[in-house]
Amino acid sequence: MAKVIMIQGTMSNVGKSFITAGLCRIFRQDGYSVAPFKSQNMALNSYVTKENLEIGRAQAMQAEAAGVEPVAAMNPILLKPTSDMGSQVIVNGEVVGNMQAVDYFKKKRDYLPVIRQAYDTLDRQHDIIVVEGAGSPAEINLKQDDIVNMGVARMLGAPVILVGDIDRGGVFAQLIGTVMLLEPEERELVCGLLINKFRGDRSILEPGITMLEDRCKKEVLGVIPFEKLELDEEDSLADSLNRHSGDKVIDVAVIRFPKISNFTDFQALSMEDSLSVRYVENPSRLGEPDVVILPGTKNTIQDLIWFRESGLETAVSRLASGDRAIVVGICGGYQMLGTSIADTCGVEGGGTIRGMGLLPVKTYFEPEKTRTRAAGRLPRLTGCFEELSGKKLTGYEIHMGRTYVDQSAGNGGCTEGMFKLEEEACDNSLSEENHIKDRNSQHQDMELCDGCFGGNVMGSYLHGIFDADEFRKAFVRLLRKRKGLFEKQGEQMTFQQYKQTQYDKLADMLRRNVDMKRIYEIMGISGKSQ
Repeated sequence: MAKVIMIQGTMSNVGKSFITAGLCRIFRQDGYSVAPFKSQNMALNSYVTKENLEIGRAQAMQAEAAGVEPVAAMNPILLKPTSDMGSQVIVNGEVVGNMQAVDYFKKKRDYLPVIRQAYDTLDRQHDIIVVEGAGSPAEINLKQDDIVNMGVARMLGAPVILVGDIDRGGVFAQLIGTVMLLEPEERELVCGLLINKFRGDRSILEPGITMLEDRCKKEVLGVIPFEKLELDEEDSLADSLNRHSGDKVIDVAVIRFPKISNFTDFQALSMEDSLSVRYVENPSRLGEPDVVILPGTKNTIQDLIWFRESGLETAVSRLASGDRAIVVGICGGYQMLGTSIADTCGVEGGGTIRGMGLLPVKTYFEPEKTRTRAAGRLPRLTGCFEELSGKKLTGYEIHMGRTYVDQSAGNGGCTEGMFKLEEEACDNSLSEENHIKDRNSQHQDMELCDGCFGGNVMGSYLHGIFDADEFRKAFVRLLRKRKGLFEKQGEQMTFQQYKQTQYDKLADMLRRNVDMKRIYEIMGISGKSQ
């Protein structure tokens, strides 16, 4: 039976995901087989596993830190908000439907056996499981049917470490208030406290820590400093969305849609010395970037309407038509670049909307979600994107729509840049099922497009397109050429190597600032120290 530890927080975005990842890395470094687990995650940032199943991106990141393959059991329930009142519900990696919040809350306890079964799967395969909670365990209106915080801790008998965020202010009130609002049996499960994102001299905190331990009757296991690490973040609260990656020679502007998803697609660009990546949500902030990226979105039609009404569509179209910037669309952003999006099946409420008309493709929403890893090589390209010819693309697709050549739009100078990726070999029959859906589609006589290049505009369904070193390096080279810059010489680390350094930095930071010997003791593992 695996040993278990659970990380809960006083609120969202206190650093639970990163601390979970850091512990996973430490346990792996210390020779244990370790897996992350989050019973229920609400996030628009998701990932496709080898089995072509969908989980939260944070759990995929934590699995990578642990050195294990991400699997659906690590996140048995994923909620992807479609509106302020409803979400798409994904169970064991597959969509079960859209639910209003009130309906899901009535039903969610029915998923307890699913959660238990997923955990037991990991329990049989690993030495240690690091469980992450969600939000706060002290949401008194939600505690009765809790399936992600203390409800899970009780079910698993998991000792809990409670994390507070000092950078947002009021950390002592956060921690004391949360502990006081717990039921007595829940309070017993809390075995320690962590203060996260501290800036300054720890000695200044000591009087407060003494009072905190006295009031809560819980020991403070560490004070973790605020340190910038480039790791996949979970949702729209992510710090990276408000960050500018520095003053560099090439300016990359990512449109921050209201329902932006998988913004981690652009993390690899941020590590490039030449590129500055920033997020934009109004025309006045757009300026004259070298690249504009339209990212994925969970609600393509509504976000396209927002894009149009905000004035950003006009500004981006101006940059594209004048060849002043390269425009890139990923997933929902790719759909927007086409001539039209039709939702005859009511996937996003129905209707048809005009696209930007920058690529000669059109999209039809269909009820079945495409969920697959994919790989392929680009065709021979001319003009702006010649540098990308023959480069390999790898990544994963998660989308409800299917995109086809729009014959009525004419060549548009880019039909030679249409491409269809072949799906990777998978461990189950889902790839074949996806092919069957293609054949059964009402648009089966049209040419399906996973991506399209034309002029200075490109679009692709592939998430993680920039993670592939060969493609990303070629993309950076073409951007430097457009700016009249010399090609950079010298060996650079791969994106995977870069991420591994970040996991190691996170683990080192925790080892320096957290009582790991005590954490091992809490889990019932003796003989381990910092």
